[in-house]
Amino acid sequence: MLPTPSTSHVSFDRVYEPAEDSFLLLDTLSSDDETNFLSKRFDKRNGHCGSPLVVEVGTGSGVVLAFVAQNTDVLFQRNDVLTLGIDISAFACHATSETVATAIQETRSRNSHPSVFLDAVNADLLSPLRPGAVDILIFNPPYVPTPALPDPTKHDEYNHFAHKTSFDQDSYLLELSYAGGADGMETTNRLLEQLPSILHAQRGMAYVLLCAQNKPREVLARVRSWGTDWGAELVGSSGKTAGWEKLQILRVWRRQSLE
Repeated sequence: MLPTPSTSHVSFDRVYEPAEDSFLLLDTLSSDDETNFLSKRFDKRNGHCGSPLVVEVGTGSGVVLAFVAQNTDVLFQRNDVLTLGIDISAFACHATSETVATAIQETRSRNSHPSVFLDAVNADLLSPLRPGAVDILIFNPPYVPTPALPDPTKHDEYNHFAHKTSFDQDSYLLELSYAGGADGMETTNRLLEQLPSILHAQRGMAYVLLCAQNKPREVLARVRSWGTDWGAELVGSSGKTAGWEKLQILRVWRRQSLE
């Protein structure tokens, strides 16, 4: 089993603490089925000569992105992988930078060849990225159904990084990490709409976490309706409660001729 990166430096008063959803992503990415899929898809012998770019949107503490950065030799069977984080919270970006840097430093201490961490960018979803830039996108969204999304008028006031924060500021920052609006899908729907343009035209793919209230089977059917150029499968699950899968991972990918 691959080790979980340390997040002991993170203040969880204002940044989402790694939980069942985070660990499901780690387990899914490192499963035999997914490492086989990833290593085959990004095998240099298949004409993929450039370094794959892995982007995590909504990094939180950075534990998932750090896990990828630290274990590219296992996940992809190659080390020339670039990693980039994006989060709407400046505090999450700060935490992510520390978490990933620590993980990569530990990799260097084992005389391995670590991946390259580009940055943790404070932005809304995929707004900083150019079309077709992303090879692998990972998204653990705010998926809890709520009456409304966090109040956007508070963002400029509460999103300035500082070592001391107010209770209202902490509450707002944590709300960003879980409040998903109607069906918990308002933010996820926005990202899904952007996937076809942001993923690489041949090799682009994404892992998106969903909960039962998000209606994963309906999301799966929607992605498959994009056409025969797209594949979609539910590839990870946290188990069942009352007959329903609690959390699931949707893998979306552009089909290649080698399939």
